[in-house]
Amino acid sequence: MSQNGVILITASQFVAHAGQAPKSSDKAEPSAREHKLQCRLLQSPLNSVVPNAPEVTSPKPLSAARIVALTVLFTSAAVYEAVHISAVTMAGVWVHLQTGLWIVQNHAFPRSGIFSQYSSLSWTDASWLFDLILGVAYQTFGLRALPIVLMALKIALGIVTFLLARAARASFWSAVALSAIAQYVITNLQPMPSAVSVVFVAVELILLLGYRRTGAVHKLFLLLVLFLFWANLDIQCVLGLLLLVLYWIGLAIEQTLRTETRPWITGSAEGLDLRKMALAAMLSLGVTFVTPYTIHLLPTAPGALYSETSFQYFGEMSAMSFRRPQDFALMLLVMAGFLSLGRRRALDPASVLVFIAAAALAFRVQRDAWLVVLLAIAIIPAGFPEMNCLPLLTMAPTWQRTAVAVLTALVFVVTGVLLPTQQVLMSKIGQEYPVKACDYIRANHLPQPLYNAYVWGSFLTWYLPEDPVVVDSRVELYGDEILNKHFDVASGKEKLEEDPGLLRCQTLLLEKQSAMARALVNFPALRAQFQLVYSDQVASVFLRVAGSR
Repeated sequence: MSQNGVILITASQFVAHAGQAPKSSDKAEPSAREHKLQCRLLQSPLNSVVPNAPEVTSPKPLSAARIVALTVLFTSAAVYEAVHISAVTMAGVWVHLQTGLWIVQNHAFPRSGIFSQYSSLSWTDASWLFDLILGVAYQTFGLRALPIVLMALKIALGIVTFLLARAARASFWSAVALSAIAQYVITNLQPMPSAVSVVFVAVELILLLGYRRTGAVHKLFLLLVLFLFWANLDIQCVLGLLLLVLYWIGLAIEQTLRTETRPWITGSAEGLDLRKMALAAMLSLGVTFVTPYTIHLLPTAPGALYSETSFQYFGEMSAMSFRRPQDFALMLLVMAGFLSLGRRRALDPASVLVFIAAAALAFRVQRDAWLVVLLAIAIIPAGFPEMNCLPLLTMAPTWQRTAVAVLTALVFVVTGVLLPTQQVLMSKIGQEYPVKACDYIRANHLPQPLYNAYVWGSFLTWYLPEDPVVVDSRVELYGDEILNKHFDVASGKEKLEEDPGLLRCQTLLLEKQSAMARALVNFPALRAQFQLVYSDQVASVFLRVAGSR
């Protein structure tokens, strides 16, 4: 007998058995045996397309405990941020803030290296919409805008990871657990465009899972709206496009290989119109050109995301070191994902393909580890019957969903109101950045050009905009040649004369404990060229001695 026949008989037997339920309760909970059988039906190659499938008891309405659990799940990371205020200590956010203010003031889009000494170089601000939102928020809330934006992004992450687990048919508490693990592993979220990509990839996966389960084409074309905004918010929309293409390839492989003689290939893609999915993918690519930079946006992605200099000098681009608890949690999550794929009764080419690609990227580039976390959430429930027992998930009553939304918003508003004042935030910033040194440079009108440490370049574009920086976090603007020279000289690998930015400078702003600052203080030959004029616990300021070139 064929496998499909066995499933039909099993389903019929279950219906007959279910008909013997006690008459006193039409909504009686399924027995343990029925519960397990529902899960086995869910794991079948037919997936949700099971003729005469048993009617599944709807999930319980949200109880008070569940409402509280969801509120805590969605807001705990935001409350933690409100207490610790990490947003103002993150180096890369400042150039986005200053660019957003520039867009608001000039009513234009930047196309060259503004705030930089390399202003003649062309520059594409791939995240112009995020920068604009951040700039408007700053004009409204001041420095509080940074933690507020990060809190909103963390709440969004909690919501989409929970919904992603539910879209993968996880039970309520399993979805809560998976979302909590995901938020724990993705700890490096910053108030930057990359955080938007984390949220948007989760939304993309929810839409893809919904299309695969129901075949509803409108879910595919919602991707167009998603990518239209995504392309204007972050250059990592290219990862979303690649994910979409790989998922389509996996479904195409499934439809090609699935035959009666190959029951080990899942049949969940049967009936899906992959031509419409291919059309949706091409249109999604097309809408990424609907930006101020049109077709010139996507070609900047390789340099912005995976430049040679980034791999050589930035720790976030290195392979995972397994020195943090989150690294081990990530590894266990990936292992659980592969175990889930192995426990299934049939091979799922689409899930296998995208998960292997995401895992390879995550373990090579720490920065992109979040991608495999989201895919693990989408994959794990299907392989574990204890976590995945409802083919169709019904929504909780509207008032209960509204209660969760209102409580989440209330926590967000209250914590936002209780954020520290502008003065307190500025004091915290001064512990990480050269606030006093910049005040000294401004008050004494020290001569330009300014030579700055890379780690402070982004901050200086905001706090000292009158002095163009020699380098900042916009890797795509400067390119490998300029950045390599800067890092080689700053680390002592090359002589000072090798860096054109240092040769033309008049004022140097360096980290007090940096190798270059110590060399300028301790070596007589260098002291003859540069005079120390200011120093505090954070920074040192040097002036070039006249005639020392």
